[in-house]
This record gives sequence, structure tokens and C-alpha cells, in this order.
Amino acid sequence: MIDWLCFGWRKRRNYEEFDGEKSQSYKTPNPNLEANKHEIKTGANNKEQSQATDNNSNHVHGKSSVFEYRDLVAATRNFHQDTFLGEGGFGSVYKGELPGTAEVVAVKKLNPTGLQGEKEFLVEILMLSLLRHPNLVHMIGYCAEGSQRLLVLEYMPLGSLEAHLHDLPPDKEPLDWNTRMKIAAGAAKGVDYLHNEANPSVIFRDLKPSNILLDNDFNAKLSDFGLAKFGPVGDSSHVSTRVMGTHGYCAPEYFLTGKLTAKSDTFSFGVVLLELISGRKAVDTTHRGGRTSLVDWARPLLKDSKNHVQLADPRLKGQFSVSSLHRAVEVAAMCLRDKANARPTMHEVALAMNYLTSKKHDRPRSISEGIPIDMPMAATKTLNPDGVTREQAVAEAKMWGEKWREKRRQSTGGGSDGVSRNQVQKNRAPQLGCTSAQGDVEVARSSLYCFEECKFEAL
Repeated sequence: MIDWLCFGWRKRRNYEEFDGEKSQSYKTPNPNLEANKHEIKTGANNKEQSQATDNNSNHVHGKSSVFEYRDLVAATRNFHQDTFLGEGGFGSVYKGELPGTAEVVAVKKLNPTGLQGEKEFLVEILMLSLLRHPNLVHMIGYCAEGSQRLLVLEYMPLGSLEAHLHDLPPDKEPLDWNTRMKIAAGAAKGVDYLHNEANPSVIFRDLKPSNILLDNDFNAKLSDFGLAKFGPVGDSSHVSTRVMGTHGYCAPEYFLTGKLTAKSDTFSFGVVLLELISGRKAVDTTHRGGRTSLVDWARPLLKDSKNHVQLADPRLKGQFSVSSLHRAVEVAAMCLRDKANARPTMHEVALAMNYLTSKKHDRPRSISEGIPIDMPMAATKTLNPDGVTREQAVAEAKMWGEKWREKRRQSTGGGSDGVSRNQVQKNRAPQLGCTSAQGDVEVARSSLYCFEECKFEAL
């Protein structure tokens, strides 16, 4: 499905997305067609090089294969309709088998009249050549022969998240809660890698369900890097660029000013997480009166935990942990804050989602049983399960501390927490019989009471 951009349709030749990349020292694929032809012929003469696609580990940075167009025609049976997998702004995607290796791949074929053009093609090759992570789709190679522009990517058997979340046929079961949270955690890890481990850092800029692909075990991998941008360098706090992306996922400050930061991806992740929680689309066009924004619909319900259950997808039929629902909604609410500085980093989000998916939750509860409000004293019993490190505990403390602090202020009827951090550490740790490691976790927990307001201000 072809996506709407933030400001509607754009012709592919009108994009100006390379301003920030021109100064990069990395070697990019040569846009000169004759040079690419020579490179293709050279690669074809070296059979061992052109067929080195048996395993992802065989491909290292800058070593992606260059394919001849005729080989990709044969792989997809001349792009037969039976091999068609889907369509996006780049063009059509087909399933294929590489000649000689029978490796199953996905072939993305640029549509010359589509929304994305040659610059986006080069950007995607550049990004996928530089980046390697289990939660990013792996590029096997590309073809730039004549006027043809194709990407050869690893095949993801279960397709996109969008196909499993929206517009399901009657005979298809919806994703269960645990699978949804697993997918969200995987996507968060992928974005975290782009922001904090990739060098230079990368802002994905187009995070949405159709760009999250799934393998046979529902492990999530980010795809479609055509709109990705290198992050700010030096003293710069943002990248100024033309506003692009998909309506419903753009962060408000980026939409209004064109100033792109990593927190723009955080906002987009919040929208995707809200889609996973609710089963609703980011923008619903089925209601009378035009488009309905998921964020606008959900924002009043995000503020009060008593209303969180109203956000849950009815197709789940209550088969989820209420505690897990609360925490997922709280993460989404923090990601969707209007002020970029008030949103958590994707590293914090990834740790929080990892904690959420690894934690043993209580059994599902019905509405009639009441919805428990998670409090620190109760939460300490399950705060440090096996495999949860102190770093994860600290991140979890940051993510959910504000909610408890606000609850504490309400209970004391004043503007202060009613208890000091030192009192908390002194009084609580002995009662809990903490070991040294557990004491570290309790220190992280108690730090919730004085966590900076400017970091996590209220919605």
C-alpha cells in the first residue's frame, strides 16, 4: 500500500534528502550508470563473489553483492504476480530464489513513477551497507543496471506487522498480547541501535507497522531506510530537513519546524506501540468527518490508569496481564509527549520494553476484579527477576517513577513527595532484606522520588 507523506503526495524528483550526507566520508554506490554497468560486469565475472549469499555473516560492511538484472528477472520469474509480496513508496516487492544458490530473497523494484526516487535508493544502499543488527533487515545486494534500480534483501516469511495488525481477514487470528510486546521490544532494540551504536548515528524517520518485518518467530526487523538521515554531529542538536514520513507518525515539533532529532523516532515508536495495544490504525479514515488520529483519541485515556483498559484491543478478549497493559501504556504515553525533551531516549525505551517482556506478570484479570495500581512496595517483589540487570532496573525506574511520584503527591495532599529519598532508602531496604545487588535496585527505585521534572514532565 502506498503511504501518504506528511504533506501529501510528492514527485520523486522533488526530494532534497542528501544535504546532510554529502559531507560524509563513507563510500557510496556510484550513481554513474556506466560505472555501475562496469561494476556489475566485474561482479558477474567473479561467480564466487556474486553468489556469496549463503549466510548473512558472509556479508560484511561494504561487501554486498552486485546483481545483474537478468538474474533477478529469473529469480522472480519475470516479476510474476505469484511472487508479489507488497508495495510501498519505493515500489513493488517480490519473492525470489537466487540462481545457483536457491536462496530465498525479497527483491524491491523501484517504481520510476513512485514516491521515492534514485536518491532514496542510494540512501538505502548506503545505510544497509553500514548497519548490521539482528533487528534490522539485512541487505544481500543490489542492481543498478541501466534504468533499473533493485534491492535484494533477506526474506521475512511473515511479512510486515501491518499485515498482522490491521484489516485482518475473518479467518485470521489476531496477534496475542505477548507477541505484540515481543514485536515492540524488537523494534525498540533496532531503533536503539541506530541511535546509540551506529557510527554515525541514524534517525530512521519512517517507523510504522509496514516497515517492521517479521521472521517465523515474530522477531521484528526494521526495513525501508530510504528516508533515514544521519543524526546531528558536533554541537548540533538537530538536523534541519524537509518534513517527510507518514501522516500520523510524525513528531509534532518535526512536523512544524523541520528540526529532526532522535526523539522524533521516539514519538513514532509511541504511535506504533499504541497501535499494538489498541489494534487501531494511526489514522482512521472510516469515521465520518474525515481522518481520526489515534494519538488524539488515546491521549485523554493515557492520563488515568483507570482508563487504560479502554485502550486494549477488543480482539484480545481480555487475554492479557493488566499489569503488563499498564506498563505498556505508560511507555507509550511517555513516548508521545508533545515536548521532545520530555520523551525518554530509545535506549531507555528498549530497556523498559525488554524488562516488560521478560517479567513474569500476574494472571489476566477481568474488569470486574478491579485493575490493580502498581506501587513500588508491591513491585519490589518482582523488580529483579533472573536475567534483569541493574542497568535494566534503573531504566525501568526512570520509565515508571513519575507515575508513582505523582500518586504519592496525591496521597499526601501536597506538592512534595511527603518522604525523602534518604528515608526511603533507610526504611525500605532493611524491611525487604535486600542483598547488596538488591540494595542497588532499591536505590534505583527510591531515586524515583527525586527524578528530574524536566526529564519526565506530566502529560
